[in-house]
Amino acid sequence: MKPIIITPKDKAEFAFLKGLLIKLKVSARELTDEEIEDFGMSVLMRQADRSRKVSRETIMKKLAS
Repeated sequence: MKPIIITPKDKAEFAFLKGLLIKLKVSARELTDEEIEDFGMSVLMRQADRSRKVSRETIMKKLAS
């Protein structure tokens, strides 16, 4: 089954949803800020245009400046 991400609007809604999931015996866990950032980065990496190539010289010049 695919996971879903739910973002509650406040602490009360968070507590309600967490309690509901426990009562329904649905596996759930909270994501850390770092895990959320990693997920966002992976989405951006999958969307990146990989057809264009950049030469090593161009990269080295950019790093040197």
